[in-house]
Amino acid sequence: MSKKSVARNYAFLAVMLGAMILGSIVGWIFPQELDAEGNVISAGATVLEPLGTLFLNMMFCIVVPMVFSSIAGSVATMKSRKRAGKIMGTTVLTFVITGAIAAVIMIVIMKIFPPVLEPWTNLTEGVVEDPISIPDLIVNFFTVSDFSGLLSRSAMLPLIVFSILFGFGVNLGPGPDSLIARFLTSLSEAMMKVVQLVTYYAPIAFFGFFANLVATYGSQIATDYARALVVYYPLCFIYIFVAFPLFAWFGGGKGAVKEMFRHIAKPAITSLGTCSSVATIPTNMEEAEATGISKDVSEIVVPLGATMHMDGSCFSCILKITFLFGVFGRPFDSIGDMALMVIVAVLSSVGMSGVPGGGYIGEFIMCSVFFPDQLAIAYPIAITIGNLVDPPATMINSAGDYVVSFLVSRFVDGKDWFQKVLASRNA
Repeated sequence: MSKKSVARNYAFLAVMLGAMILGSIVGWIFPQELDAEGNVISAGATVLEPLGTLFLNMMFCIVVPMVFSSIAGSVATMKSRKRAGKIMGTTVLTFVITGAIAAVIMIVIMKIFPPVLEPWTNLTEGVVEDPISIPDLIVNFFTVSDFSGLLSRSAMLPLIVFSILFGFGVNLGPGPDSLIARFLTSLSEAMMKVVQLVTYYAPIAFFGFFANLVATYGSQIATDYARALVVYYPLCFIYIFVAFPLFAWFGGGKGAVKEMFRHIAKPAITSLGTCSSVATIPTNMEEAEATGISKDVSEIVVPLGATMHMDGSCFSCILKITFLFGVFGRPFDSIGDMALMVIVAVLSSVGMSGVPGGGYIGEFIMCSVFFPDQLAIAYPIAITIGNLVDPPATMINSAGDYVVSFLVSRFVDGKDWFQKVLASRNA
């Protein structure tokens, strides 16, 4: 990458950061005002939300054909089906391991800094909708009832499953050099160019995102949830600057950490602003390609990561559980409770869709396991915490998809894969 292109990329990131800061200031100066019953008196800077929604909707329109073409095309054009299986198996295993690590870290932090010091009193029960059964939940995670259901960003995991099957169908049928395989590859490349065009609008969108965020949640952040947020927000950034470099170093060796930091800012900022792992897929794939990660690796790891790699959600799941333990005055000293927390955090996070609000199902599962008798109280509290920590949680989830590509590359392309990338650049 030339110095001119690096400067251009950082200049664009600086513009996006400036837009975020300006939006936050506007949101703080013009907050949303509510009356005692929760009705809106003054919308404040929340009127700027459509600026961000426009960008988010454009990304959602892009992401369905991009995920399908990138995954199906990658599998279809692979000369070795064994390699495709190895990439997917290594990817899923890595997601589970990093999620469990994140959950254990958060349990330790919560033991040192418990989010609630005194049990709450006079709790009012919330309303819980009729829950979906576990069998139906499993079916809906992986399939839809009709093909048209795949053409929605709310069915990302079923779309990924279909894309993998379609890719193998092309690979086993017409073959990796067939016209349809080349079409899928060309479609994926075209969608990446569409992403570049849409990205020019990003600074305006981020101004609207953060103006609305601060105007809506600024007052809540300063209330009873502040202690939890004071622990959670810094932890997410510490994780980026401690765990991510370790993952990159283990995955790529010498020079990989520096390369990771050169490229991680864009997906981190995109995910922080959009609160969507799905909307960050195009950016992650773009940065993975610029890093030199094999295309077949990034085109499988990144889309899978949008629905299955949820380290930030594992953090927030443990935060919600320990927060509610404090609310109800329950200690969590037993090894059994802690082990169950890790299991629930990983399982509830792995199945979530990478869209805003996708954690609601995970929150219901979590509350059902730990607080079945207080479900109507626990569930609304968990949702509130989830909304407040969603931006940094999504940032860890999404930016981590790019970092996991380093780890998967080590096991698929060899531990010296990055050294070969550097050698080819210097050749």
